[in-house]
Amino acid sequence: MTDKEHFPSSTHPPLPPTPEDEQFARLRLLRSRRVGIATYKRLLIEHGTAQNALAALPEVARAAGVSDYKICPEGVVQAELRNGRAAGARLICFGDQHYPRTLAEIDDAPPFLWAIGDTNLLARPMISLVGARNASSLGTRMAKSLARDLGAAGYVVVSGLARGIDAAAHHAALPTGTVAVQAGGVDVIYPVENTELAFAIAKAGLRLSEHPIGMRPMARHFPSRNRIISGLSRATIVVEAAAKSGSLITARDALDQGRDVLAVPGHPFDARAAGCNMLLRDGATLIRSAADVLEILGAATAPELPLAPPAPAPRKRSLRESAALHAQILARLGPSPVAEDQLIRDLRAPAAEVAPVLVDLELDGQISRQAGGLLSKVS
Repeated sequence: MTDKEHFPSSTHPPLPPTPEDEQFARLRLLRSRRVGIATYKRLLIEHGTAQNALAALPEVARAAGVSDYKICPEGVVQAELRNGRAAGARLICFGDQHYPRTLAEIDDAPPFLWAIGDTNLLARPMISLVGARNASSLGTRMAKSLARDLGAAGYVVVSGLARGIDAAAHHAALPTGTVAVQAGGVDVIYPVENTELAFAIAKAGLRLSEHPIGMRPMARHFPSRNRIISGLSRATIVVEAAAKSGSLITARDALDQGRDVLAVPGHPFDARAAGCNMLLRDGATLIRSAADVLEILGAATAPELPLAPPAPAPRKRSLRESAALHAQILARLGPSPVAEDQLIRDLRAPAAEVAPVLVDLELDGQISRQAGGLLSKVS
């Protein structure tokens, strides 16, 4: 075979990337070191395509003070896709027809979701139901009653596949539709005691995760998982929760996302009810049954089509402007988290100009981004 047969003629322009090529590049970008969701989004906006962003990433990192930066190897992404197929999972990209609009509306929506089960459930109205792992008998009965009746009214019940309230809600909603959002890979079942339930959900419902296939769940994954539970849903119901509970993180995420928070009251002497009672004291809506929920939310109706990814590119900044903005941001941030929108208001600078600087600082490891759009300075 001649060289001409090996390579296309240099007089022909290169073919544009296919959707599959772009999806592969986007996943590779997201899996690259120090690229979180906010950085991923900003790089796409600045460079137009994931392939352009990947090409620019080493230089972006170098400008942020990281000299030995390497992007995620192609083989890592190829292995993830191969393992996903072997697990019977489907990859859903932000902007795909199956990506749910309610989740696409939140600031830190996951760019990719791995799914096992019926993805058609994502087109239906959803409501999240969460609570204590060491649930009481009454709490478990309440969760089952709410899940069963809300499912009959047309809602898909979303929860976190944990023991206690989550498991009760999933069990009761299996006949009408339930979504389990997992803290590790979608193929890794945790806790092990819910293995049978997880298989049942894969057959009759849907399991979701933003993490790579095969990833073991870690403590830091659970709070970020909670924003997806609330983000999928019109409202979050807390059945039982202690004063310091992961369910309260889900409730706070729901409030940050502009969603309703509903709570079931409990006895003041029951520590498992302390979190719910605190929510009610602070303005959550008290509910006693699914009828109360339906009175607040109304009948379940189909959501709109998924959002299209945003695009306009910000203006280019000079090095002097970037350095000045770096200093202003670091001066205003400390170890206590601050909301990104509040920081931008304080700086009195256009969001499109602040965002790329935040990307630089995040890549440089000088600031940390947390769930709910919160920023803090790394000490």
